[in-house]
Amino acid sequence: MRWLCVRLFAAAGFHQLGSEFADQRIAHIREKLQRGETVYLAGLGPPGTHNSGVALVEVTQANGPRLIVNNEEERFSGNKHTTEYPKASIDAVVATLRGIGRDIGDIDAWLTSWDYPTLCGTIARSVLEEAPQSLKLLRTTEAAGFDGRRLDQMTRTPKILGRQLGLAGRVPLICLPHHDNHAWFSFAASPFADNGEPVAIAVLDGTGDRGSISLFVAENGAMRQLTCNDSMFDSLGAFYSVISSTQGGWTWLSSEGRYMGAAAWGDMNRTSNPYYARLRDVLDFGADGDIRINRALANWYCDPFDHPYKAALIDILGEPLKPEQLWNPDAVLRVEDITHRPDTQDRLDKAAATQLVFEDAMIHVVDHLLRSTGASRLVLTGGVALNAVGNMRLLEHFDEAWFAKHQHRKARLHLWVPPTPGDPGVTIGAAWLFAHLAGAPRGSPMTHAFYCGLPPRQDDIATALQAVDIASQGIGDISTPEGRDAVADLMAYMVARSGIIALYQGAAETGPRALGHRSIFANPCDARAREQLNERVKYREAIRPLAPMATLEAAHLYFDLHEGASDAGYNAYNYMVLTAPSKPGARDKIPAVIHADGTGRIQIVRAEDDPLTYAYLKALGRHIGVEISVNTSFNVAGPIAQSPHQAIDTLRRSKGLDAVLLVADDGTVTAAWHGGERDSGRFTGWLSEWTRRPG
Repeated sequence: MRWLCVRLFAAAGFHQLGSEFADQRIAHIREKLQRGETVYLAGLGPPGTHNSGVALVEVTQANGPRLIVNNEEERFSGNKHTTEYPKASIDAVVATLRGIGRDIGDIDAWLTSWDYPTLCGTIARSVLEEAPQSLKLLRTTEAAGFDGRRLDQMTRTPKILGRQLGLAGRVPLICLPHHDNHAWFSFAASPFADNGEPVAIAVLDGTGDRGSISLFVAENGAMRQLTCNDSMFDSLGAFYSVISSTQGGWTWLSSEGRYMGAAAWGDMNRTSNPYYARLRDVLDFGADGDIRINRALANWYCDPFDHPYKAALIDILGEPLKPEQLWNPDAVLRVEDITHRPDTQDRLDKAAATQLVFEDAMIHVVDHLLRSTGASRLVLTGGVALNAVGNMRLLEHFDEAWFAKHQHRKARLHLWVPPTPGDPGVTIGAAWLFAHLAGAPRGSPMTHAFYCGLPPRQDDIATALQAVDIASQGIGDISTPEGRDAVADLMAYMVARSGIIALYQGAAETGPRALGHRSIFANPCDARAREQLNERVKYREAIRPLAPMATLEAAHLYFDLHEGASDAGYNAYNYMVLTAPSKPGARDKIPAVIHADGTGRIQIVRAEDDPLTYAYLKALGRHIGVEISVNTSFNVAGPIAQSPHQAIDTLRRSKGLDAVLLVADDGTVTAAWHGGERDSGRFTGWLSEWTRRPG
């Protein structure tokens, strides 16, 4: 099948690495770089796989690749985890190019985030290996995270792209291996120096082109793949997705983070959890870090939606929820049901058992990787790396005692996870990897994630504010330090009075976390903030925690930041991909951001990366005594708001949001709030009080 698909895809305009076309492109780009010219590469997530989009990367021989934008189609379309053709994302990239004096003809290569011929071969092999039961997979359009309804559109992407760009023919696409893309970008963007010491890279995923677990090592400027499990089904991502969905009541890609949050309310003790010991049998922990699903219990390798459990697993967990039951209020796992629904604590214990087994599997894989490479530095990526609690467990497990025993030296694990470990980051990875193959240096480490789209123009904000049910007023200008500090102080003044505000500024974050450019803020000292945000602003389950955003000094004061995350000034805590235990007394002081297990999924803000949000945190220190804010994403039942129109629509749908501050690209700041009969008077009252203060 792979042999056949290589030829079929080549005829459609897709070319693998090693093909004549790919080799010619690499040689051409290498020559341009050696002449000192600037190269532009586009990484494309075509339709058919979740989180389609496009990244634009600039490459020079002096500095290596530099990310300009990473546009996620879901942000433009409003369809979360969309599999549609990324038309709006591509249009936005073209506008970005023209904004810097370039055009589509300056893009030297278009790279895809998947190696499609290899993927087709893997799907065919996987189905045949598990036949006849797996033949049921051929009847579903969503197996393994792929939308089969868009297969035809995906294969026609070179032609569609050419037509969209106004070109005479097809745009040839070069297919880059999915896990190589994950690995190379995540390593290159990490703070780990290439100093001769090995860096281990683990890609733990739902699936890739060949398999779902791939291990790499980087050393002396080169990276090599050590192993791939060559299986789409022996997947930690699929294990967690299936259990969290069929036990939690949510669909895939929405269930995993919720279930991780639910686990903290259950019994997280391996000796007393009533489900852990038996559920662990659903995975086979083999030699050399190998993880396989136990096909005597798991059935998702052949029927992931309608009949994902075999009888033995039903005996452990009970009947799985059916697709038609998902999102039903009676099926969704809610911690508030503990007081009036007797089975809720039991369901929470199942979530805890799932998280514990998942952590065991992560540790098993990483244990082998660290032993075989002799590395103490680990880059963790792939969709599985979004499990922030599991990431913290790795730091706790691979301590000095482990290294003394297994590597016979004084060391401990140092861990880094990118802000885009899932598929929104693979578009970046395709361009980054191709630049490396053309001889470009590694590039600079990542310090922030503000790369989705461009900052809004004042005209666009003004147009969005023309709604009759929205009131607005200009409140300042952050283009000067004095103006920035004044706006930040007003923000802190409102939050200190239990106001809930949103900040919309600059380019949006790429990746699933809002980090200060599309964020909702609240008072961390107010114990009611979680309930207010979940019930009146976000309309979501109370089971879900709120994240603490902090200055580095405040993070140290209230949380035990792990030494293994200390590289580049604790850069690993910049992106809300790692939890940290709170210190004694923290829950009393900042109850809104401490989860049931005593941890917080922390984000550290730096003045050099986000001056306004940093100034807001410093102002909070003056108003409430802590430089910490509640931070949750600026969205309501959809993707993070991308455009000013989406921002105002989110305000309109959120009855508990007091105001949205919209910052234009020229620094002017406009506040918007509910107008007419919905105007509570809170924002205008605070603004009046603040302006009358002495000084």
